[in-house]
Amino acid sequence: MLTLTAVLHPSALDQRRGVVRLHPDVLGALGLSPWDVVLLTGRRTTGALVALAPPGSPQGALLCDDLVLGNLGIVDQSPVEVSRIPSTEAVAVTVAGPAEVLAAVDPAVLRTALLGKAVTAGDNVSLLPQDLAPIGAVDVVATRRRLAAQLGPAWSSLLMTIVDVAPAGPAVVTMGSVVGWRGGASTTGSATPMTAPTAAHVPTVADLPGLETPAAALAEWLGLGFHHRDLLARLGTRPSMGVLVTGPAGSGKAALVEAVTASLGARLLRAWGPSLAGLTPDAAAQQVRALLTPAGSTPTVVLLEDVEALAPRDGADPLTAVFLTTVREAIATGQVAIVCTTARPEQVNPELRRPGTLDHELAVPLPDRGQRLRLLRVATAGVPLESSVDLDDVAGRTPGFVAADVLALVREAGLRAAARQTDAPSPVVAAQDLDAALEVVRPTSLGGASPDIEQLSLEDVGDMVEVKAAVTEAVLWPLQYPDTFARLGVAPPRGLLLYGPPGCGKTFLVRAIAGSGQANVLSVKGAELLNKWVGESERAVRELFRRAREAAPSLIFLDEVDALAPVRGQSTDGGTTDRVVAALLTELDGVEALRNVVVIGATNRPDLIDPALLRPGRLERLVFVPPPDAQARTAILRAASTHVPLDPSVDLATVGGLTDGFSAADCAALVREAALTAMRESMAATTVTAAHLSAALATVRPSLDPAQVAALAAYAAHRDLA
Repeated sequence: MLTLTAVLHPSALDQRRGVVRLHPDVLGALGLSPWDVVLLTGRRTTGALVALAPPGSPQGALLCDDLVLGNLGIVDQSPVEVSRIPSTEAVAVTVAGPAEVLAAVDPAVLRTALLGKAVTAGDNVSLLPQDLAPIGAVDVVATRRRLAAQLGPAWSSLLMTIVDVAPAGPAVVTMGSVVGWRGGASTTGSATPMTAPTAAHVPTVADLPGLETPAAALAEWLGLGFHHRDLLARLGTRPSMGVLVTGPAGSGKAALVEAVTASLGARLLRAWGPSLAGLTPDAAAQQVRALLTPAGSTPTVVLLEDVEALAPRDGADPLTAVFLTTVREAIATGQVAIVCTTARPEQVNPELRRPGTLDHELAVPLPDRGQRLRLLRVATAGVPLESSVDLDDVAGRTPGFVAADVLALVREAGLRAAARQTDAPSPVVAAQDLDAALEVVRPTSLGGASPDIEQLSLEDVGDMVEVKAAVTEAVLWPLQYPDTFARLGVAPPRGLLLYGPPGCGKTFLVRAIAGSGQANVLSVKGAELLNKWVGESERAVRELFRRAREAAPSLIFLDEVDALAPVRGQSTDGGTTDRVVAALLTELDGVEALRNVVVIGATNRPDLIDPALLRPGRLERLVFVPPPDAQARTAILRAASTHVPLDPSVDLATVGGLTDGFSAADCAALVREAALTAMRESMAATTVTAAHLSAALATVRPSLDPAQVAALAAYAAHRDLA
């Protein structure tokens, strides 16, 4: 045993992973090797993994992070006794944490997050996986993504408490350890499947706004199999006990299965696919067989999350064959229902979706604005909100958010409120806290295709009266009034094309539509879908429209669509763009219906787009966004200067008349340059004067190309005549 000085060493690699670092000579004196377990004694006793200190570190220093210091009950530069102890495997670990974390994080994920860490009763631990020391074939990246999806961006800063360890710690968490929440479910470290969580933590369908329809379908399928076998036998059929539930990460797939299972009075056994796939083939096969063949006559639902890890599309490994065979055998017996979930159905082995395996498929949709409002009300039921908080407004500003994102938003707002009111006797969450949280929490469900939604509306778009009317009819009406279209017996427009000179507000117009919160928005530049590998570009198009269908009502915005869909037969890229155009045409007007999905394209070269894309049933509405005239430029200047303190002497109508040839972007740049001119004169400036605008006019030059404007105007006139 040696006494060393604890030195705070907040290395990004070690931070909150239960690792301390020692000088090589100290390691040798204690007979330690890297990644051995050491016993640390300060005011408290805890354990940690030991690693080599970086070159130049003091010989008598114990380099550790703030989490280890807290577990020792000491501060920086305090003495710590360090001794070597044998590495002991934790048989059982019980963890406590916030209720929302307990509800969101499966015990199997919790075990993977703690894997390889030395834990002691009373310690605080983070959910950051220990990815430094060898921990076997475990996909740490998948664990990180899952935790981020379930808990939001702040997941890495959350701390849990170790309530109990058997045997008494420090003990190292392994894949054989049984890890569970206090009062909740546990993982299994052997072939014995886990049981359902206690009723206190099982959600009900009432806790899952927007999932009533899929919950009813799942309850009907499972209820027939569990309680009406005789009826099915008399009808000459048998129950279908295999279900595949698809939906974006964090949308509530597992919670849906838990709620339905509890309502049917069945037992729930659950496992996480990547956790099983990370075992050796023999151990994984044993776990799968044990899980899918539960003992007893109690109705049982086996929930396998992220099943693509066990049955990947291109998987030819023995585990996939064992898994598929075991699933078929278990379903054939009729004694157990198997429900698999995935956020990536395109990566699931087709064999799993064949009749006799998973006969039913259930899609969990993204919540619309009304459902997001209900989710917010559920999530904030126990949160003291300030009277100024408008949850309906928040729901409108969160397109693409799933249940996990809403929980992360409320949790982040609570953190902001706590930081702002550390000494307040009655702290509350205010609108500013939710605004700040919205800048951090982003939707995880749209695969990076969701744009940053600003607080914009069509009223913020200067002038463009005819253009805004056309966009409202073609985009917002089908989403707001689907019943009216059905009553009149007509199908709503499938999409429209905005074309006009660069800088005239095409993209800004779409951002204003997105800001209305009426639809989930997927935004992609045309060229982003192109890939040099054969088949990848078409796959990207199909994936984009699949996400849009799942997120309906949704809006797909294809910026620079001329790069994605040029006239076929003229490319020199081996036919890639021709195949992409064919895939795009099929998605827009193919056999599979595109319901509650509107497509908007934007371009300044409509003549380069394949004509088939512009016929009725596809991008059938062509809307010309012209360069602004003097009156329109005045309106744009007025909209761009909404938050700019203009001097009363400023006459925007006069300025609008002096900006002939300016685009909407040029007008916005003019206001910005005038404000910068005022700042150059004095950093204490409070208003922007007419002199500042005059100076800006001498600097900002019009960017419109008269020849291009004339060509586009001629194209628009030709379309009108046609």
